[in-house]
Amino acid sequence: MAIENFGFTKFSQNGFYLKQNAQLVDMAEVGSGQRIVDLACGDGGVTKLILERLRGAKDSVVIAIDHSSDMLRVAMEELKDRRDAAVQFVQSRVEHVSGSVKGSADTVFFCNAIHYVSDKGELISEISKTLKPGGQLAFNTSFFEGAHPPETVLFARKWMMRSLRILRSDYGLSPERSKKVESRKQLTPDEYRLLVEGHGFRVAREEIETVPVPLDGWRDISEFRDFIGGVMPGVPLDEAKAALQIGCEQVFSELKVETMPRNWLRVLAVKI
Repeated sequence: MAIENFGFTKFSQNGFYLKQNAQLVDMAEVGSGQRIVDLACGDGGVTKLILERLRGAKDSVVIAIDHSSDMLRVAMEELKDRRDAAVQFVQSRVEHVSGSVKGSADTVFFCNAIHYVSDKGELISEISKTLKPGGQLAFNTSFFEGAHPPETVLFARKWMMRSLRILRSDYGLSPERSKKVESRKQLTPDEYRLLVEGHGFRVAREEIETVPVPLDGWRDISEFRDFIGGVMPGVPLDEAKAALQIGCEQVFSELKVETMPRNWLRVLAVKI
């Protein structure tokens, strides 16, 4: 599989990340005869997890939606040999999901992306229109208020300070603090609960898991353009990536750690 420069694919192949998405898919207990939407499917990693749970299931349909034609091509190539269920690929923005899905769905998955949506209320309303009564919305995120365990505060501060120092000394650059991406405007778990409940859902399960993330995971997220834009807005991607990766390596070595934890929120909500 080709890995897009400054895309999310490399990070998404980390084992701890795959496990989080697998746990979300398992939480929804998808089964035979269902219509399932994988919203913002990217390279098809979650679509593949869904198909694995549907192996042998009859009359199931998975609708993989993404705004990027490039990512859809990658997903189609990755899944071309899967015969577990019918897969439909649709190019669309997530905010237009109700117009992109023909017929009602049983479950909508939205993995690790809800934090990027500016009008989350509009999105949840669109997902509700897509679902049957009793249908499920399953989403997760590690960008929420409370994602950083207390013991990571020192690491995060040292990492950013070290990376900014490298950026200035090696490249003569500094971030533009006036810019801020959506992933940095974070909701609390309670605010997410109120959000879905305010749009006709009942939260069936809500879990927060503390995940040990190794150095490779932090290095890989430092290559993702949206993460770079959040912590170093306005900085050229190549220079920001280099500063973040070197800074992270130095702080891991200084603190003598092999992993640094991150909290993941996962929510399963049922349409009333």
